Amino acid sequence: MAKSPELKRVVINDRGAARLRGGHVWGYASDVLNDGGAAPGALVHVLNTRGKLQGTAVFSSASQIKLRLVSRDAIQTESEFGDLIGKRLASAVEYRRRLVRDTDAYRLVFSEADLLPGLIIDRYQDICAVQILAQAWDSELRRNLIIQSLKDSNGINNVVERVDPRIRELENLPPRESALISGDRSATVFQMNGVQFHYDALSGQKTGAFLDQRENYAAAAHYARGEALDICAYQGGFALHLARRCVRVTGVDISREALEVAEQNEKLNAGAHKNEIDWIEGNAFDLMRDYADAGKQYDTIVLDPPAFAKSKKNLAAALRGYKELNLRALKMLRPGGVLVTCSCSFAVGEQDFLAMLTDAAQDAHRSVTVLETRAQAKDHPVLLGVPETHYLKCVICTVPA
Repeated sequence: MAKSPELKRVVINDRGAARLRGGHVWGYASDVLNDGGAAPGALVHVLNTRGKLQGTAVFSSASQIKLRLVSRDAIQTESEFGDLIGKRLASAVEYRRRLVRDTDAYRLVFSEADLLPGLIIDRYQDICAVQILAQAWDSELRRNLIIQSLKDSNGINNVVERVDPRIRELENLPPRESALISGDRSATVFQMNGVQFHYDALSGQKTGAFLDQRENYAAAAHYARGEALDICAYQGGFALHLARRCVRVTGVDISREALEVAEQNEKLNAGAHKNEIDWIEGNAFDLMRDYADAGKQYDTIVLDPPAFAKSKKNLAAALRGYKELNLRALKMLRPGGVLVTCSCSFAVGEQDFLAMLTDAAQDAHRSVTVLETRAQAKDHPVLLGVPETHYLKCVICTVPA
């Protein structure tokens, strides 16, 4: 029997080694002193400058994230790695079984936080959507292993690969279309918190819906009342939850395609709503400016914009954008009204976000009381030592009467 080839050894500098010792799982291109001739997506042993093993990682030949640690120990073979993948997927499934409630749609694998860095898997009822963010998961062997593990641990046969062309370009992977790669269904209806949603795995943003807001949807509905405005409504996540409590809801988004799905979702839940939702296609900044200038008032306002800062270099501009939206929202809140304001920009830390909100409150000449500070849902766990896994901020506050 042929002996398995030894894994390549990648040497990193002291800064990179210190990051790994601190609990992070990334090694950057600037950390790598010698890549040992590692192939794209290969398993490698990571060594510090003194030759001490730091763990086993998957290697990227193209990304600025050259190394993604998969174990603090030495994995010796592809077969051993395959066994570990199966165990990690089974562990991720069991974690969700223990903690996820009131839904049949949730993130099943959250990349680094589930110790499968570069891999995202979402479950929507009986469909799984897989997103590959690193060279390591693009081989047929590992793809097939993921599909088989989903069948074994989760009973899922319908698997769709969601492709982000930008990620594939950054990882120097060949172009690929989103497609059904196992089973015979790519569309379904799922529910969260008793609200139903259409899901088509081959359309929409991300893997199809914003599952990370699921628990925040329920929290927002708990406080909501009166007339509500949902800014950046996408397919209606917040608006549909608010419509069960509020006398009138207006949902705004710049995407006509997203609003068409939102309208379909509204029809699924029509019997539970107090009134029809008004869906408006428009730019959030322009509309908020017009509404504020017109003196419009609301009892509940939700701000859930896309990420304004992809990196720290965009932080100042992002905070200006968040402040403008929040300033106008605070001016439009009636006394006793509730503001639910969110940021999914990792580069905008929680303290940055709260400081921005404080500045907006001062400029709006409103006293603001924080009711809750929240993060992403439990199916998007935070891994200590990897701050990038703690990215979503959700502040629920009120303007006292």
